[in-house]
Amino acid sequence: MITFGKTISLFLIEGDPNKRWVCELSNWNGKAYKIPRIDIKRCDDRKDLNACGVYFLFGNNDSDGKGIVYIGEAEDVLARLKQHDAPNGKDFWNECIVFISKDNRLNKAHIKYLEHRCYMLAKEANRYIIENSTVPADASITEAEQAEMDEFLYYIRMINNVLGHKVLEPIVSDAETVEAEKSNEVLYISAARGANARGMRTSEGFVVLKGSHIADSVTKACPQNICRLRDRLTQDGTVDVNWTFTDNKIFSSPSTAASIVMGRSANGLTEWRNK
Repeated sequence: MITFGKTISLFLIEGDPNKRWVCELSNWNGKAYKIPRIDIKRCDDRKDLNACGVYFLFGNNDSDGKGIVYIGEAEDVLARLKQHDAPNGKDFWNECIVFISKDNRLNKAHIKYLEHRCYMLAKEANRYIIENSTVPADASITEAEQAEMDEFLYYIRMINNVLGHKVLEPIVSDAETVEAEKSNEVLYISAARGANARGMRTSEGFVVLKGSHIADSVTKACPQNICRLRDRLTQDGTVDVNWTFTDNKIFSSPSTAASIVMGRSANGLTEWRNK
């Protein structure tokens, strides 16, 4: 049980943290399941999964370890998950998180709205490769329903985060960046070959901020792992043809971030400096 403002109750159905979980919040009519793919066929005992809901299929990209997600909705979530688990279903995923209503108050329009909003947040956060081939259609709901679904969405974000998937959370929000600049916590590098970057420490690692410029070339002594990572960043569009970060990007350490920016081996603890 975890408490911060609200009490989150986590129940291990089989008593094993590697198996199925149920997650509920105090004073919330929603309910979440965390289910490994290998246990989908065992879920006929959870009758409430035969209801309207939204779901996230999670996996990893073998080439770079980046998370992959598919965001969907269904009027019978368990039946849809069984389709995704079939031999002709989706191959990449190994775990899903499902959100339903305890009092069966979600309808088709509600889950279409939630699916669309979750997709747009995941796209904006840019933490995961999104497997959806098209943008989910939005739904027309009343103003009162939208307020209710936006509250439901808030708890979807919170629970996904608690269960280990920050798929809907931006690496750094604009408000956090502004606050960091006010408190002199934004750090800078200005160096040879066009390097001119801003970054900041976070609880997850070191973030190079959108709009930062990296060196347009590397030195002869640049480590091969840094050269490969720079190449990957340009190939996936994180760094554009002008050697500029198109989005905020998190790195494991200040030194890795500094090396990427400067195109050479670097000690991030001394290269990143405040104003």
